Amino acid sequence: MTLLHRDSAVRDIDPLALYGLLKLRVDVFVVEQECPYPELDGRDVEPDARMLWIEEDGEVLATVRLLCDGDDRRIGRVATAASARGRGLAAQLMERALADCAGRLVRLDAQAHLEGWYARFGFVVDGEPFLEDGIPHVPMSRVVPAA
Repeated sequence: MTLLHRDSAVRDIDPLALYGLLKLRVDVFVVEQECPYPELDGRDVEPDARMLWIEEDGEVLATVRLLCDGDDRRIGRVATAASARGRGLAAQLMERALADCAGRLVRLDAQAHLEGWYARFGFVVDGEPFLEDGIPHVPMSRVVPAA
């Protein structure tokens, strides 16, 4: 079984792969975390938005979304299929996303229990904790050094 690393704008993703990406996000954020909210928020189709994912045998195992917020970048929708957790796939995608952010401020809203996981990538809390869909979050950021 071969892991394939993918990176694309939504408009260029094969429909079956896109379905797999969106299904994974709904499975994790809506079903598993029991948070009925509009997972499809319109940001996936922004001109500069990119989806990064890892698939194996046609199954999407992990994904990260990278957005442009003016000069800054925003990472979000970090998700790994329950069957693929513990393999370091999300960490691989985080490293890849950050490599494309040289010289930029990168922001994310971390679920509070994952603050330490994001700190491994250099992120620090930069604001007050908040609740989103009943889940405690913390805003985090870091500057990626210029190449």
